Amino acid sequence: MVQKYQSPVRVYKHPFELIMAAYERRFPTCPLIPMFVASDTVNEYKSEDEAIHVIERRCKLDIDAPRLLKKIAGVDYVYFVQKNSLNRRERTLHIEAYNETFSNRVIINEHCSYTVHPDNEDWTCFEQSASLDIKSFFGFESTVEKIAMKQYTSNIKKGKEIIEYYLKQMEEEGITFVPRWTPPVACKSESSTCHPRRPVSPAINIPESATKEGLSNKEILNTSSSPSEPTAGTPDDKLDADYIKRYLGDLTPMQESCLIRLRQWLQETHKGKIPKDEHILRFLRARDFNIDKAREILCQSLTWRKQHQVDYILDTWNPPQVLQDYYAGGWHHHDKDGRPLYVLRLGQMDTKGLVRALGEEALLRYVLSINEEGLRRCEENTKVFGRPISSWTCLVDLEGLNMRHLWRPGVKALLRIIEVVEANYPETLGRLLILRAPRVFPVLWTLVSPFIDDNTRKKFLIYAGNDYQGPGGLLDYIDKEIIPDFLGGECMCEVPEGGLVPKSLYRTAEELENEDIKLWTETIYQSASVFKGAPHEVLIQIVDASSVITWDFDVCKGDIVFNIFHSKRAPQPPKKDSLGAHSITSPGGNNVQLIDKVWQLGRDYSMVESPLICKEGESVQGSHVTRWPGFYILQWKFHSMPACATTNLPRVDDVLASLQVSSHKCKVMYYTEVIGSEDFRGSMTSLESSHSGFSQLSAATTSSSQSHSSSMISR
Repeated sequence: MVQKYQSPVRVYKHPFELIMAAYERRFPTCPLIPMFVASDTVNEYKSEDEAIHVIERRCKLDIDAPRLLKKIAGVDYVYFVQKNSLNRRERTLHIEAYNETFSNRVIINEHCSYTVHPDNEDWTCFEQSASLDIKSFFGFESTVEKIAMKQYTSNIKKGKEIIEYYLKQMEEEGITFVPRWTPPVACKSESSTCHPRRPVSPAINIPESATKEGLSNKEILNTSSSPSEPTAGTPDDKLDADYIKRYLGDLTPMQESCLIRLRQWLQETHKGKIPKDEHILRFLRARDFNIDKAREILCQSLTWRKQHQVDYILDTWNPPQVLQDYYAGGWHHHDKDGRPLYVLRLGQMDTKGLVRALGEEALLRYVLSINEEGLRRCEENTKVFGRPISSWTCLVDLEGLNMRHLWRPGVKALLRIIEVVEANYPETLGRLLILRAPRVFPVLWTLVSPFIDDNTRKKFLIYAGNDYQGPGGLLDYIDKEIIPDFLGGECMCEVPEGGLVPKSLYRTAEELENEDIKLWTETIYQSASVFKGAPHEVLIQIVDASSVITWDFDVCKGDIVFNIFHSKRAPQPPKKDSLGAHSITSPGGNNVQLIDKVWQLGRDYSMVESPLICKEGESVQGSHVTRWPGFYILQWKFHSMPACATTNLPRVDDVLASLQVSSHKCKVMYYTEVIGSEDFRGSMTSLESSHSGFSQLSAATTSSSQSHSSSMISR
């Protein structure tokens, strides 16, 4: 397995030239890096105006590895080749390094860059990326990987310290300024006589193959037709180390790398829909920084949030009055660590009455709004306390808990809530204080504990009776001044006292069932299943030409092909689903086919857009400006993996990909809308239709005057 590393942007608040002077002091050897024994210059090139300096060194490293492993490998030292390309004109340094020793067994590549900060030319940015691929190593592959990762991460931590050490050394020597490069004086005036020379190329990396073939440095430079790609400093889409420490906390180099890599993947596949860095980090922590596992649950959560419009729940949903009066929970200041504190008087709550009056879905939605408010409060407290706060503390008072709280539908609702919260709000609970647990509590705990993640369960502190008042109790976690009055404190707590819900507010099972459906179908998105040989199709009738059909869909599972067709006559409506004016109105994960099997493409209907292949996890937004009135059909079709062109056997990648799509089934979540041309301005972010909810959710797209359409995939 290839191990990868990507650093955040590290900022030195010193000019580029001063940083370069400090950096050069690391050679030929550096006492601050014991493993760096020596280095020899094997190739060097300087341009005539000294703007370009390319140097190649062979570095000798004494790896801290078991003596037995070194003996088996037959080496005492490991050699690396490092190529530095300095461009004083552009003020950039690009560093490429690779291993020379065991290069047929282990492949190590590293790229580093020093560049000028984009917002302050007197600051310098540093970025670093690397990859490790161990093909084979005498049966010790796992051991070598661990040693290599340990050595590399320890050197990453020292990197900034070393530069700062040499900066301080230079300051003691009286060196606090290094002038910038300027063109030679003789060449500044047009009247001056200068020796003709070739244009100076920017710094490049010396190809390994060219070095082996014995080309000189000048020949290598002259054969290059393009400069190295510069690495940006700290643009908005990159994280710098100071930001991570201030807002996200102390992370190890590998944890930083996981965060940056997952964030980059989201930027490529979910443009315009990137969750906040704190949220991404929570999912990584929930899966011990395993990127693949964290990405899977995060994508599932993002789809869930979008489908149920959870991002807007605080602004668009008002809790019923019954909840405001009888739900005995609320926010109450913060704990000693600055975490928001939520107080829940579960023992005083009539869970049966709330479920009978509101239903399971209303309770779930209310809990979601509490979690969303918790995320908002964490952000506020991070700013107030000046340190990262990403979770909250929950204080649960069980005084009054009895067997009526174990009412089966109530327990079922509780388990459902725990399941949803665990899946979509991982690592948000910093601590759970359970106070005054009665004898019936072990029964409830036995029911709910299997549904709680092990990491979450470790954060539970349970106190029976008045134990919370003694040593190791409440005062260890909450300041005395804010302990609620009902727990013997002096602070008035505005959390509702709960009580029995009047039976006059109870609703029938039929009313509750209809209400539950209404709550979760108030989403503008619809779900559909796509099978092999059974596409899902949506009919849109257009009366006025030049109307704009817009779409926004996520591929939740499998790969699909998206098509748009036009027909002058309406297809026969499906038997099990009714057709609305603009789309199929069935809210479930349905599958509807509209194009009759006897229809022929080109005769009965035509294709108005090129087929668009969409991969699992992609978000797609687009629009099509209609040319003719009639009936337009949006189609999502199962995408079959093509076999290799030169053989009848499928490729390995195709087989593996097909195994991921069980039973040849795909899932999409989509939204479509028709907008008049006068309300459309060629961009999904500039839709001015007063009834359009899509404009808040979609990313920008561009429209093509030739095809009268636009589509954009967030790849």
